[in-house]
Amino acid sequence: MFENLQDKLERAFKTLKGEGRITDINVAETLKEIRKALLDADVSYKVAKSFTDDVKQKALGQNVIASVKPGQMLTKIVHDELAALMGKEAQDVNLKGSPAVVLIAGLQGSGKTTFSGKFAALIRKKGRSPLLVACDVHRPAAIAQLKILGEQVEVPVYAEEENKNAVQIAKNAVDHAKKHGHGVVIIDTAGRMALDEEMMREIVAVKKAVSPSETLFVVDAMTGQDAVNTAKAFNDRLSFDGVVLTKLDGDARGGAALSIRAVVDKPIKFVSVGEKMDALQVFHPDRMADRILGMGDVVSLVERAQEQYDEIEARRIQKRIAKNQFNFNDFISQIQQIKKMGNMKDLLGMIPGIGKALKNVDIDDNAFKNIEVIISSMTLEERTSPEVMNGSRRKRIAAGSGRSIEEVNRLIRQFDDTRKMMKSVSNGGSKQLLQKLSGAKR
Repeated sequence: MFENLQDKLERAFKTLKGEGRITDINVAETLKEIRKALLDADVSYKVAKSFTDDVKQKALGQNVIASVKPGQMLTKIVHDELAALMGKEAQDVNLKGSPAVVLIAGLQGSGKTTFSGKFAALIRKKGRSPLLVACDVHRPAAIAQLKILGEQVEVPVYAEEENKNAVQIAKNAVDHAKKHGHGVVIIDTAGRMALDEEMMREIVAVKKAVSPSETLFVVDAMTGQDAVNTAKAFNDRLSFDGVVLTKLDGDARGGAALSIRAVVDKPIKFVSVGEKMDALQVFHPDRMADRILGMGDVVSLVERAQEQYDEIEARRIQKRIAKNQFNFNDFISQIQQIKKMGNMKDLLGMIPGIGKALKNVDIDDNAFKNIEVIISSMTLEERTSPEVMNGSRRKRIAAGSGRSIEEVNRLIRQFDDTRKMMKSVSNGGSKQLLQKLSGAKR
């Protein structure tokens, strides 16, 4: 979502290229371009001006080390100020209480109910027992939607289909959670298409009745500066504890993420980056600053990999590789692990230098689909013993998968090369492997 901002900031820094030091004159031109870039990203003028004023104050008078160019120094200052603008560091959700009650608020269409399901999945993953509560008594499909999400994430949903009193439902749900041992109660409240007095009175009454340990305001990042204005209006009445930005994987300009903290003085706690129920991330301002400036986000990439890492499965695969027994069943298992990590373009964009290169490249999330189809068309013997694959078998696999014989041959060849490489590494042949890959002579 920050691609345009990233390009414009990069052009702004080029203004200092070739300069020996940071001066009033050259930094003014750069900051003018940075301010324009922020305004184009739908950041409010007040926040953009305050930001560039802070950068200017820190940049002027900086002693630039001989090995560090002025452009690099200003990039570092902008990075630190971006992180500060968005909150400096990640903020935890307060889950104290028995049970802890988390109140979810937001306009209709912001992704509030979907976030409730994602948040419940995250809580369950951490070993706690959540309970989802359907307190949206105005939207006809709200209760049904929450129940469907609850089934997907295997979290129970408390609902009173005939009761239209949201305050009473919330109180009854907390009592239910106490009796049934649920440690976290997640209350999904009603949203409206716009702010109205009835909506505000209802949610304020629910908050007063259940005294939540945490109140989260869910806002659609696609609405840009409107999202910030809505957040301010809600906070003035509700005084929430944190913000959740949804649809951050869309074509938003980024203004909400950059300026919401400065306007409402409340931290962004989570960002939603996809439709899947595990597409929810803790918001880290410093990592987001890295991504905005094209520096990647390796830490988040590693964390995603660790979340999907199965230690027992990894040891099993390692043993099979060492014995040269790695087969297509193992191969498909590894593909499934990678797919669980999320959107491929998003993952690759976390690698420094890769994001910019992928800007205009369309990476299909079904990139592994053809491989899976081909392997699914193999017999059990062919998957477990790839060496039996002869010409007639390959033709049958191609016909069964609807792929060409060339694609089948290419996959088998790549699999053989991969298996040899993995075997070489597991046998301590990593040095020789690196020499082969680099073309070095022995």
